[in-house]
Amino acid sequence: MIVCHCQLITDRDIHAAIDWMRASDRFALITPGKIYRALGKRADCGACMPLFLATMQKNANLSVPAELADVPAELCNLRMR
Repeated sequence: MIVCHCQLITDRDIHAAIDWMRASDRFALITPGKIYRALGKRADCGACMPLFLATMQKNANLSVPAELADVPAELCNLRMR
């Protein structure tokens, strides 16, 4: 199914990009922008974003790795000094 008509991105393209990113870095934060870049494309009008995000959420590899899911909030807010 075509998700982004402007850039001709399919649901398979999105899933393949997520799977590739997760395989190459299991701690990666996967965003729509990173998926576009992985596919060598750029977002255009943005009308596809609701469907794009819904497609991303269906991929099991999108979830936060278990090692990061239990990180205490105080560690998430540390700033470099």
